[in-house]
Formats: sequence, C-alpha cells, structure tokens
Amino acid sequence: MGNETHDQQYSKKLPSYNQQSHSQTQKQKLNSFMLILFTNLVTIYIFIGPFSFMYKYSSMSTSDSNSILQELNSTKAQLAASHTILSELHQRLNSTNLLVQALLIDLTREQEKQSNRVEENPSAVNLGSDDSTISDEFNIALGPHKLPFGYSPKIGSGEIHMPIGEACSRHHDELKQYMTYDIGGECPGDDVLAQGLLLKGCEPLPRRRCHAKSPINYVEPTPLPDSLWRIPPDTSITWESYSCKSYRCLVDRKNEPGSYDCKGCFDLEKEEKIKWIFDDGGLDFGIDQVLATKTAGTIRIGLDIGGGTGTFAARMKERNVTIITTTLNLDGPFNNMVASRGLIPMYITVSQRLPFFENTLDIVHSMDVIGNWMPDTMLEFFLYDIYRVLRPGGLFWLDHFFCFGSQFNQTYVPMFDQVGFNKLRWHVEVKLDPGVRKNVWYISALMEKPML
Repeated sequence: MGNETHDQQYSKKLPSYNQQSHSQTQKQKLNSFMLILFTNLVTIYIFIGPFSFMYKYSSMSTSDSNSILQELNSTKAQLAASHTILSELHQRLNSTNLLVQALLIDLTREQEKQSNRVEENPSAVNLGSDDSTISDEFNIALGPHKLPFGYSPKIGSGEIHMPIGEACSRHHDELKQYMTYDIGGECPGDDVLAQGLLLKGCEPLPRRRCHAKSPINYVEPTPLPDSLWRIPPDTSITWESYSCKSYRCLVDRKNEPGSYDCKGCFDLEKEEKIKWIFDDGGLDFGIDQVLATKTAGTIRIGLDIGGGTGTFAARMKERNVTIITTTLNLDGPFNNMVASRGLIPMYITVSQRLPFFENTLDIVHSMDVIGNWMPDTMLEFFLYDIYRVLRPGGLFWLDHFFCFGSQFNQTYVPMFDQVGFNKLRWHVEVKLDPGVRKNVWYISALMEKPML
C-alpha cells in the first residue's frame, strides 16, 4: 500500500516535470532562433548600411586603394583651386559693386544738377556738350512759347517751338558764339560764322534780338526797270565780311587769278548781259525758246536755284515772269546784289527743303549748281523736292548739269527717269577737264512734270 501510494504519487508528479522540461526546450529554441535572426539582420545592415564601405574597401586590393587615394587627393586639389577662384571672383564682385555704387552716386548728382537747371530755366536745351545749355538767349529764342489764348485747334497745341536745324547740335561752340550778343543792341558782324553754320546743316538758324548792322550813308535804290542792269552804289553794302570792299573790285575779280564762286557774275555789262538770249541748239537754251514750249502767259512764277546775282530772274522779269533767286554770299554780297536789281533773293542752301507748297510753281531753273559734287542720296531727295513744288505741266530747266562719263548712264540717267519727269529737250556734250584729267559730261535738259 505504502509502495503503491509512492508510485502513484511519483506518477502524478512526472507529467508536471515533463511539462516544465518541454517549456524550457521551447524557450531555448526560440532564443536560438532570435539569435540567428539578429545575427542575419546585423550582417545585412553591415553590407548595405553606412558601414558597408568598410567591407567594400576591406575587400579591395592594395592597388585599388592607391588609385582611390590618388583620386581623392586630385579632388581635394581641385576643390582647393575652386576655392581660390571663388575667392578671386568674390573680390572682383566687391570691387565692381563699389564702382557701380560710385557711378550711381555721380549719376544721381548729375540728375539733381540737371533738374535744378530745368527748374531755373524750363526751356533749356541740352545739345550734347560739356555745358548743359548754350546760353539763356538761345533757349529763350527756341522756346517753347505758350500761346496767349491757350490751346489753338489750328496749331494743335498750346505752345510754339521755334525751329532750328538738326545739325546745330553738332556745332555747339559756333552756335554759342552766334547767340552771344547785346539784347537790343547791334548784332555782331558775324555773317561768315552764320553762313558757315548754314553750310554745315544748321539751317534755319535761331532768331536773334539784335539790330543787323546797316550800311552808312545808304541811298535809295534805282527804280525799275533801270535797276535790272545797273551796278548799285557801294553805300548799299556793309563790306566787312568780304575780301572786296567795293563793287568795282567784284567786277574786276573776273580778270584775277584764283577761284571764286560765280567769278563773272557782277559784270552786268558783258558776260551776264548775253546769258540765255541765244539758243545754240546745244547746251545753251534760250529763254524765249523755253517759254515757247508752253502756252503764252502760263509761265508766271518760278525759282532759280543758285542764281548768283539774279540775271536769270532779271531776264524773266523782262518777260513778266517773277522768279525767286536762291543764293549764298560766298565772299561776295550776292543777296544784296539781287535785291538792288529789284528782284527777290532767298538766303538758303541746297540742303534746305524748298519753302514752297506742292504744285505751285510754273518753272524751276538751276545752272552750274546741281552736279556730281552732291551725294547721290541728297541729289535724289532734291530732285523729288523740285518735282513736289512744280505744278502739273510745270517746267524743270536743268542747265549745264555736270558729271563724269562713268556716272552718266550708271547713276544719273536712271535717277532722272525714276523721278518721273517727261523730257522735252535733252542735250549731252563731253568736254575734257584738264584739272581732273577726265571727260566731264554736261547735260542741259528741259523736263516737264506730267499732267495726270
């Protein structure tokens, strides 16, 4: 009994022991599994994580390590060089910033000065010189001038700007000298200065508030028609701007050596007396033959370009045709001479747009002025301007146009054809010019503006 009871008690305890043993075995297996799993994870982390390079480089050969070291050293040297370049660029940028700041300061100061000048004189004009303005008198003359009754529909503005030539801005010193005078006093004797500005393209000149110098002991002019062919008295001229100091000197100048503009124009008894009287069928056309190409009395008013002392206008005056003569005073009082003859002078250069409305003149004449000395573009504009002012059926008398043979067919004939005149008479002659040793071609032509 006692043994059975012990065995039974032992057998009852055995399952409890077996269960504990099984539980411990499972824990050991789980610990082993966790250890293996942790080991694998650590291994994977080492191979692909931030410490993977240690494995990589540890597996490299010595030669590969040297190569990588060289590359690293080269990269380090390049980085050092780049750092040096960046430092230099930074220094340059700082220097540039300082320069720009200095320029901005100067520009701001200059703008403030200009603004102050404009506030003091609103009409001041900058002509591109060191001084911002030429003179107060110049700016007063130029304007703008406000209209006393405000805005004008006819003008399309409430103020008027006085015109001057565009080229005036290129001749600051001469224009400043021209506009320097005593207001209300006598104008300076600066005819040569003024004409020089005109020839340089400063046309028109600004007006001035001074009195032009008058001749001393001036006498009344000779009445028409005698005045057409009589030398005026010397007292009709102020001579200080000319090398000659009398009309007799101008008449005799034709016999002197040297080159003068229109050398024989003041001799009204000889060379001028026979001009345009005879028609030789060649270069010299006669006035009567030209007028005969139109219905009598239909040629009434016209223009002579570069007409010297006005002999063409005088001949036309005898035929009841009024001609305005454009001329300059190139070392001679050409404008005064024209006026003393009872004719109308106009003091403009060939660069000036003709001051006439379109389709108004019956005839335009020019002798020895239009030629190859003019730039081609300027001449083309000039011919179109002549076409503009002529009425339909009006005449353009081109008298002794001159050029070289190489220019005739290549340049000038196509130019005249393009402008569009009808040719009524056309004569060409070739003469040897010993001065240039070339054949000079002369053209005399009578052309008509078409009637559409």
